[in-house]
Amino acid sequence: MPDSKDMASGWRAGMRTELLIMPTLLGGLLALASPAQADVSVTDTGATPASMTAADATAAPLTDEQVAARYVPDAAVTGAVQMTFMLWKVYIATLYAPGGAWQEDEPFALSLAYQRKLRGKDIAKRSVKEMRGQGFDDELKLAAWHEEMQKIFPDVDENTTLTGVRDARGHAVFYHNGVRVGIIEDPAFSYWFFGIWLHEKTSEPALRKKLLGAPG
Repeated sequence: MPDSKDMASGWRAGMRTELLIMPTLLGGLLALASPAQADVSVTDTGATPASMTAADATAAPLTDEQVAARYVPDAAVTGAVQMTFMLWKVYIATLYAPGGAWQEDEPFALSLAYQRKLRGKDIAKRSVKEMRGQGFDDELKLAAWHEEMQKIFPDVDENTTLTGVRDARGHAVFYHNGVRVGIIEDPAFSYWFFGIWLHEKTSEPALRKKLLGAPG
């Protein structure tokens, strides 16, 4: 899977995951970190893209719960994941789904509350690599998606929350600290992008299992 440079940018390979299942809504898209060899423990518990309108730019920031409620009927948390690399905390990922039960063809929201610095262009690059690793091989489409993601994904730090929503039409809508920053309308993008975390072909099945709220 990923090389050491990829690990340093906070994505899957070499990542140690500590998984939290949260009973209530909590704050908390978009660098991934979780390899197949991850050490897993379970505890209950910039850019201004063309698709960002003037209304988006001036809108009051929303909480993660408000973003989820805007798109997801009866939104509730299915699970949350504390991602760490070595001794460094990277982010907390939180999944919201209708009634707390995720289905890939229903609206859902995935939020990442970052705890360290990462570059937006590295997040976009890693996203493409992960989608390719799942089996998507349309390089022209990947190149187009990469360009769009670079426009949307900002650099992040410990004060950054990124939330990705799969809406009822299959569009991927992105929020940065509660303000909408972009949308990618191709449903195929939503399928492959969120599959980095949620689909059966993810390289981290334990992460997926706990993020979806399965007991463990």
